[in-house]
Amino acid sequence: MSHANARLNRYGRLLLIERVIEQHWAVAHAAKAMGISRQCAYRWVNRWRVEGEAGLADRSSRPHRSPAKTPDAVERAIVSTRLDRRCGPVEIGRQHQVCARTVSRVLARYQLPPLAALDPITGQVIRGSKTTAIRYERDRPGELVHMDVKKIGRIPEGGGWRAHGRAMGSTAARKKTRLGYDYIHSMIDDHSRLAYSEVLPDEKGPTSAGFLTRAIAHFARHGIDQIERLMTDNAWAYRWSLRQVCAEHGIRQKFIKPHCPGQNGKAESSRVPCRSFLSRKDEVCRRRSIPS
Repeated sequence: MSHANARLNRYGRLLLIERVIEQHWAVAHAAKAMGISRQCAYRWVNRWRVEGEAGLADRSSRPHRSPAKTPDAVERAIVSTRLDRRCGPVEIGRQHQVCARTVSRVLARYQLPPLAALDPITGQVIRGSKTTAIRYERDRPGELVHMDVKKIGRIPEGGGWRAHGRAMGSTAARKKTRLGYDYIHSMIDDHSRLAYSEVLPDEKGPTSAGFLTRAIAHFARHGIDQIERLMTDNAWAYRWSLRQVCAEHGIRQKFIKPHCPGQNGKAESSRVPCRSFLSRKDEVCRRRSIPS
């Protein structure tokens, strides 16, 4: 795959060859039309003439020689010392006559966990990373739903500073104006990704409880008759005000670990990201569904 800043991908290179070889464009004219330099255009034309269409494929940018690369034997010794003695980069570097930074890069290249994540006696990993490549998903709709709130500042009538510049808020009248916030309450099913959102005036307990009741009814209309578990963060409104609604519908509440919003990431990522396309107070409810 071409790098992020490349002007031409494989199809662009084929178009360049077609213009130069088949349509007999001048290389300089074709390069200008493609937005590249003449040197770049000549490079792809010459590669095509020597190798054919295979010459238009991407090539590795890895150098043919790396004289300063740490020898493989030294890397294996560094890894072996780390696994056997569980010591830090400074001590390992002193033992193998390499700098500590090189040791750190070798350990990262071999994906060895840091010492802080290991048990000092057994060497077993006892602290997991906040990021994981394992994607979990419940087996059936309604087994688990995620719920969260996003607070977004309201936009004044006629537009804000992005439309009129920062000077529009410099008057005394505008400085005293308190526009407040809108609160986007969202709930999403873990399995089907069916989502329901409302824009409400606050995030208090009764408001959250009312939203949950309407969200349950919305899910029921789409075939999810029973919600088994509800996962939220540890907000006061969720911890105390949803108990009655959950008890009435037979829902078990689950709370994420404090300061770990990634555990509720499906609700975090499903919320409406911007306020610009929402109307004023006459439209406080917006429903949406996300396909699986």
